[in-house]
Amino acid sequence: MRAFTAAAVQVRPLAEPLTAQSVKANVEHALDYVERCAGDTGAELIVLPESVTTGFTPAMPAEELWDLVTEVPGALAEPFQEAARRLGVHLAWGTYERGAERGVVHNSAVLAGPDGEIAGVYRKTHPFCTELASRGGWVTPGDDVCVVETPLGTIGMIICFDGDYPELSRITAVRGAEVILRPSALLRSADLWELTNRARAYDNHVYVVGANATGTDPAGVLYFGNSMIVTPIAEVVARAASHECWVSARLDPDAALRSLTPGSSVGQGFDHLADRNLELIRRHTDELTRPAASPFSRG
Repeated sequence: MRAFTAAAVQVRPLAEPLTAQSVKANVEHALDYVERCAGDTGAELIVLPESVTTGFTPAMPAEELWDLVTEVPGALAEPFQEAARRLGVHLAWGTYERGAERGVVHNSAVLAGPDGEIAGVYRKTHPFCTELASRGGWVTPGDDVCVVETPLGTIGMIICFDGDYPELSRITAVRGAEVILRPSALLRSADLWELTNRARAYDNHVYVVGANATGTDPAGVLYFGNSMIVTPIAEVVARAASHECWVSARLDPDAALRSLTPGSSVGQGFDHLADRNLELIRRHTDELTRPAASPFSRG
């Protein structure tokens, strides 16, 4: 990884029924912010929220949503790819993605490089309970992690509720991710948003760039923004409010683990990845992969 500026851009979707026209308007609105962000910050990596093309809650059946979106690569991705190429940036965005059969929709994060080519696609492996197709929602889960080598460094992607599952970010980090992108449309509290961003950054000593939606989606659900960038020692170095905007920060590998805690003169003496007790983990692999539920669950 080399030092570079990253930015998280938070925008609102149109709060109206989804149509081809509203999807097009959402894309144009998001890319207007991307262009202005790139010009103002010089960011080489820009991250947009989850489902930025539609808004998180589509308020329509999966079959109708499938008809509105496209495959990746595909027509819906092309404006983002063109913007990445024109601006010379790495651009990540969230979108619903058409699956192989009508009604199969993935909640995806896509990363395009400054050449405009798609560098990686991640399909959300832990959909939120309301979006999960098996519970009456519209999203079919993905089944793999995504880690991409780029000229900036090694980048991994997760999406929103995925950040509640430390195993996913750990696998992503073990595969070499130095920066984890988290496009989101978080439906819970700002405290949980910050907690999980900082925990996943600190667990794995990686940078986390979390871009969270704001405004109201087609179903009338509200989002609070608070996009943030977190260092490998869990310091929030950039934080947005709740309006449409962007935040940016310099990600410097030489400074990543320079001190034990922010502002301390004491050097970092441990590494959460290198210092894992692998023998303990191997001994309990069956338990880690065994089905379980909270003792307090009503399900």
